[in-house]
Amino acid sequence: MQRREKGGFWLNLAAAAVYPTAWLVGRARYEGREHIPATGGVLVVANHISHLDPLYSGILVHSSRRVPRFLAKHSLWRVPVLGRVLSGSGQIPVYRDSADAQQSLRDATRALEAGKAVVIYPEGTITRDPQGWPMLARTGVARLALSADVPVLPAVHWGTREVLDKYHRKFRPLPRKPITVRCGPPVDLSAHRGRPVDAPLLREVTDMLMAQVRDLLAEVRGEPAPVDFYRRGAAS
Repeated sequence: MQRREKGGFWLNLAAAAVYPTAWLVGRARYEGREHIPATGGVLVVANHISHLDPLYSGILVHSSRRVPRFLAKHSLWRVPVLGRVLSGSGQIPVYRDSADAQQSLRDATRALEAGKAVVIYPEGTITRDPQGWPMLARTGVARLALSADVPVLPAVHWGTREVLDKYHRKFRPLPRKPITVRCGPPVDLSAHRGRPVDAPLLREVTDMLMAQVRDLLAEVRGEPAPVDFYRRGAAS
């Protein structure tokens, strides 16, 4: 049997809270865990439809006997107790629109090169698409994917927004809703590695990765995906 990657006290404390909470608010089904490698660096690229998503993508990785490390907004580190848990469990703060913005990518790259499992939500926030499809994503995910030669896996959540919908201010934990969390096979980036890393390449790779996420979500939803990504500020 695969040995569990050690996460330490703070990760164990987080897991003790996350697993029962996720069970209470939804009936989750986890699919595609066989794609998560037992050892070595891996980047999980996921859609974002609800504040509950990290619970379920965290369990997806953790139940594969790996330690999930999220890129999350740095303001969370200022929340009492939560900030200590985030620091103690090796999570990676993201400093947007500041001189420290590139430090987040460097920290994430070092984690991947050290053989860690990193989870990123490339949209940077919960999608504003009325139908829940991914938005046009930030290109940091491409820079990260190209910076370390590790498997890059698409992953999706569906059903979490039925429980907690930020933009409509709805929280409906009962009755417990069905939630699907699915991980896909590694994306082939061989044609993109070794090329000069410039803005066009980063945009190309970002859109390709998010197309994989979008298509995986279409499979879960059982309906065709839109051709274009929703843009922030677009009319609903």
